[in-house]
Amino acid sequence: MSTDLAQSVKSVDVQTRVQYGMMVIFGALCLIAAAAPLELLLKVTVVSTLFGLTAGLWIAHLVGVIQRAANRNRGAA
Repeated sequence: MSTDLAQSVKSVDVQTRVQYGMMVIFGALCLIAAAAPLELLLKVTVVSTLFGLTAGLWIAHLVGVIQRAANRNRGAA
């Protein structure tokens, strides 16, 4: 089963792997910052910034997927 997972990860293009990796990193940092013993204003600022980066990466990824699908569809027609 782990070889299937490794194969599926390797089959994804590099740009998608980088985007997923950055989403995981920023998401984890967001959770860590939320649990950190920081002053409230600083915590809100850090968590919202990290969440914004995570959401921005996710939206950019979705736009890229839709563009590639539209280009493939346009090429097939």
